[in-house]
Amino acid sequence: MSPNKPHAVCIPSPAQSHIKAVLKLAKLLHHRGFYVTFVNTEFNHKRFLKSLGPNSLDGFPDFQFKTIPDGLPDSNEDATQDIALLCDSVRKNFLAPFRDLLIKINNTQTNLPVTCIVSDGFMSMFTITAAEEIGVPIALFYTVSASTFMGFKQFRTLVQKGLAPFKDESWFTNGFLDGKIDWIPGMKDIRLRDLPTLFRTTDPNDPVFNFCMEATDSVHKASAVVLLTFDALEHDVLDAISSMFDQPLVYTIGPIELLLNQIPNDPLESMGYSLWKEESECLEWLKNKAQNSVVYVNFGSVAVLTPQQLVEFGWGLANSKFHFLWVMRPDLVIGGSAILPPEFVVETKERGLIASWCPQEEVLNHPSVGGFLTHCGWNSTIESLTAGVPMLCWPFFGDQQTNCFYTCKKWGIGMEITNDVKRDEVEKIVKELMEGEKGKKMKSKVMEWKKLAKEATAPEGSSFKNLDNLVNQVLLQKS
Repeated sequence: MSPNKPHAVCIPSPAQSHIKAVLKLAKLLHHRGFYVTFVNTEFNHKRFLKSLGPNSLDGFPDFQFKTIPDGLPDSNEDATQDIALLCDSVRKNFLAPFRDLLIKINNTQTNLPVTCIVSDGFMSMFTITAAEEIGVPIALFYTVSASTFMGFKQFRTLVQKGLAPFKDESWFTNGFLDGKIDWIPGMKDIRLRDLPTLFRTTDPNDPVFNFCMEATDSVHKASAVVLLTFDALEHDVLDAISSMFDQPLVYTIGPIELLLNQIPNDPLESMGYSLWKEESECLEWLKNKAQNSVVYVNFGSVAVLTPQQLVEFGWGLANSKFHFLWVMRPDLVIGGSAILPPEFVVETKERGLIASWCPQEEVLNHPSVGGFLTHCGWNSTIESLTAGVPMLCWPFFGDQQTNCFYTCKKWGIGMEITNDVKRDEVEKIVKELMEGEKGKKMKSKVMEWKKLAKEATAPEGSSFKNLDNLVNQVLLQKS
């Protein structure tokens, strides 16, 4: 181990999509010569080892995993933790163990000293303090779209304008959310309902709402802001974000998987990202299906359905008569197990496959997949765009409403399903996606975006250059 090697400590927010994105950036830094320490919570590290295998994270050259406690009661569940409790704990309990870990790394003779921190932006309320204490540069990586970042950045303004928190419950249903807002730079035609949903509360002390405001409060103290997008996709809002700050510099580095694909013989290639065990049998099942003939359905790692919504989605897919691959994680249905009626199983046994989790990027890039029914999480949205697959959008919460607005209204690559799921609507919209005129237009549009994503990550492209600049202008600099 060279004593001059730079050492990046990377810490994601403790949720599946954030871990995946930050781990991908960590791999890119490793390829550029960094020693990497990747910090998970103890709970998520246990889930990692359970899904990937007990020795799956050992023995990678110049790449180690460390853990800190999350301050929550012990749980053996293979499920996403309570978001409000987690947000509260990040605000109150994470600084001390993270600081101790950094001190321990720096005081151990066999370790390289930490030279920079790459922190999930949603951990900035304690990571900026820690970086200042040990005197290293810190890049805040917001694993969301530029529009979502801008949306969160406006939460304080919503409070100042009396738009949040809500005065009372009636604001959820009285059309208030349909109000257009014209004061957010770079985001035209947006309504309150298209902003990240986490301001929708009547409680000024709501832990998630306050967490989201704090997550962008200290951005100006960071050495860099990194966004998981590319310039051509969100240029208006990116221009607006860049003009908000003298410091820090803003770097777009998406789609990150296209940068990773360029690493030859990557020693970290076998390192997985998933907190659930992936079932690769579904790739076998896709093999003999016709091109663009399968609807892929996955509501991500956090969204939940009512038993009624599950059944309506199920019959909508069944009645469309298309083949479908549906990922149902064990905790998908509120208060119960994800079980569909026996007659649905009989009706679809030749056409449908249900898996509990799958290697999503491989599925989306499979030639037989022609459409994606999604909750519109950002990883899913950008992976679908990169694979050239148009979307049916059923946003659940958080940034998903913002992603849905852009996917359907601005980029022309998706159609929205109403929150109150009805089988007839699902059947109709699936048919439109897979064989209708609108579906054909969306397919051609998404192929244009796919091409622009490739250009952004090619050696002369904006995302490729931004990654180089992030490394050379920020992470390799002494703070």
